[in-house]
Amino acid sequence: MEAARVLVVDDERSILQLLHEALTHWGYQVSTAGTGKEALEALRTGVFHIALTDIRMPDMSGIDLLREVKKLDESIEVVVMTGYPAISSAVEALKEGAYDYLSKPLILDEIQHLMQRMIERRFLRGEVHELRTRLGEELTINELIGSSVTMERVKEIIGKVAMSDSPVLIEGESGTGKELVAAAIHRLSDRARRSFIPVNCSAIPGDLIESEFFGHVRGAFTGAIADAQGLFRGAHEGTIFLDEIAELPPSLQVKLLRVLQEMQVRPVGSTKAYSVDVRVIAATNRNLEQAMISGTFRQDLFYRLNVVRVQLPALRERRDDLPALVNHFIRRFNRRFRRDLRGITPEALAALTAYDFPGNVRELENLIERAFAMGAREQITLADLPSLSRASAVSVVPVADENAPLPTLATVEKDLILRALTMFSNDKEAVARALGLSRRTIYRRLKEYGLL
Repeated sequence: MEAARVLVVDDERSILQLLHEALTHWGYQVSTAGTGKEALEALRTGVFHIALTDIRMPDMSGIDLLREVKKLDESIEVVVMTGYPAISSAVEALKEGAYDYLSKPLILDEIQHLMQRMIERRFLRGEVHELRTRLGEELTINELIGSSVTMERVKEIIGKVAMSDSPVLIEGESGTGKELVAAAIHRLSDRARRSFIPVNCSAIPGDLIESEFFGHVRGAFTGAIADAQGLFRGAHEGTIFLDEIAELPPSLQVKLLRVLQEMQVRPVGSTKAYSVDVRVIAATNRNLEQAMISGTFRQDLFYRLNVVRVQLPALRERRDDLPALVNHFIRRFNRRFRRDLRGITPEALAALTAYDFPGNVRELENLIERAFAMGAREQITLADLPSLSRASAVSVVPVADENAPLPTLATVEKDLILRALTMFSNDKEAVARALGLSRRTIYRRLKEYGLL
């Protein structure tokens, strides 16, 4: 197992030096930060397993930093340190998700034992994660990475709807994670011990789709050499996820509506109906209201499915979640490729933030995996993302038509600087480093834009 990476945050240099020397001697990879802002910058671009933070700092309290750490990466264990111990602050820290609470002056033996306990917990979590992955029972709610307002709303809806049996309609562009949300709803429900069956409605040949859904009896059609129960009966007491529901042909929409109303299926070629207890979750990347107007999707089926509606945001609409998503994928591919990348460079993260991701989270995952496959070491750099660099170069200057005027260089520069300011929480020094500009240039440009 690779050495755990530890971030120590304290405004006292003597404490930083003491902990850096001790933790390094014990075999940990250690980074330090003198302020909460420095810590957040390190967390956005680096992968850490443990954070030790002082509770009183000039720019941000340890409790506030703890909250931000948990937003960025919930798996990081946080220990809060203080020279002013109080029961109320200890309770607040633990309530916000801290692993433990230490009083100063620090006792190194106590810290060493605490570190060992956290590493053991991390190892056990890794083992459980690996086992669940092998069994196909990963707790997918933890895979919904992000703390933006839109993602928090999605998680809130999932938590409320999971324990009911109401149909759910998930809307979102391709690659936004619709199947992940459906699986999370299933795993949090009373049906979690039963089957979760995902079905891509657009991938089943039209002449076989009824048989695939509802089954058939032997001899029902050429090639039906044995009875088949179908996907709905296979999902009995579980959940069936109908992805790309808008692609269903009208004839099957009628039969699906009947199943949802009566909770019975009749196999092709059979006169016998079978009762089923199935929760239906449907998803689409199309506008079903428009499909109803055009006559390609039944209105009654839409209202039957649209009991609870979940709208997934595109990745470009939640750019604040990019650092957390990138670190999540780096952790995943570190395990798969048996590597120990410690994060991503500010330049590479700035390029990701400036990109619009038409393929959404799936495209981001593919970019990170490709970087690993092509041999990324230490950190993911801009050189590890060549296709992103080319795509960004094209997307920076979109041309609506041949006669449309090109945006000026100043307009493109302004857009990039403003995006970087959002990504780095208005930290102008970090923006200057990421964009390869001087700090003086950043301030001059902001003054020109009327933002200073």
